[in-house]
Amino acid sequence: MNDVAIHARGLSRHFGDLVAVNKVDLEIPGGQIYGFLGPNGSGKTTLIRTLCGLLTPTAGEISILGLNIPAEAETLRRKIGYMTQKFSLYDDLTVEENMQFMARIYGFGKHQRRERINELLDRYALAPMRHRMAAAMSGGQRQRLALAVATLHSPALLFLDEPTSAVDPENRREFWEKLFDLSDAGTTVLVSTHYMDEAERCHQLAILETGHLRKHGTPATLMAELDARVVEISGKNLRQVKARALQLPQVQSAAQQGLQLRILLRHASPDPAQELGSLLGDTTLQIKTARPSLEDVFVASTAGDINA
Repeated sequence: MNDVAIHARGLSRHFGDLVAVNKVDLEIPGGQIYGFLGPNGSGKTTLIRTLCGLLTPTAGEISILGLNIPAEAETLRRKIGYMTQKFSLYDDLTVEENMQFMARIYGFGKHQRRERINELLDRYALAPMRHRMAAAMSGGQRQRLALAVATLHSPALLFLDEPTSAVDPENRREFWEKLFDLSDAGTTVLVSTHYMDEAERCHQLAILETGHLRKHGTPATLMAELDARVVEISGKNLRQVKARALQLPQVQSAAQQGLQLRILLRHASPDPAQELGSLLGDTTLQIKTARPSLEDVFVASTAGDINA
């Protein structure tokens, strides 16, 4: 599927004097997993809610699945699924009762309802707990139930707002495998996250900061743009080395990772390790050029500092 699922130009959303989303342009192909990466307050949730018609844009043009938003938002809601960051189903209903309730809202007949619910119970490993109360489920189980309900009506477009914030790494990994299954079947998936490893799984990625879209592209392309700008240092007294490095105008960021100090330079260099070694003037340090990461991309693209 190569058609454009989402097209936005100059999209803005204000809350009084607060500009939560500021003149964002997007063109998202159908059938892809497209990620929004950014810290809390970057505008990820507001952008998702505006795109799916829950919030009216202050300015800009939006076309979703060929529908103009917000004018055709009601028609769009029948074509999309939305999974919120916080579990939003009914704790006092069982797994099956939650699914039955939502299936009735979508207008499923009795036979269609039974077949679709059984299919999703098997797909998301929920069949053994179909009679379990939602309140008694673990974070990973509740996450699978929320995804099953969000896809109950086979939406063409799925919005996921930080869906793995309350689950362990094993459940996060399994959840992402389910997203790739959906994408492979043609569903377009928009997911917001602040996890770098999840962002790297996306087909394409947009980096947001204070409502601005700072950078977008495939993770591999974004990381490749930082070639010859990332250096790793090993040696003694790394905290002192970090403090000295941050005084250099050529250094944008410094962060210790285990027994190494990771340096992001402001500009590429023919030999960044040699350049930094000369600037620091310490021959006891082991300095080498490193492969850029998405954390490096995020720091390079925003005003945020990751100098821990």
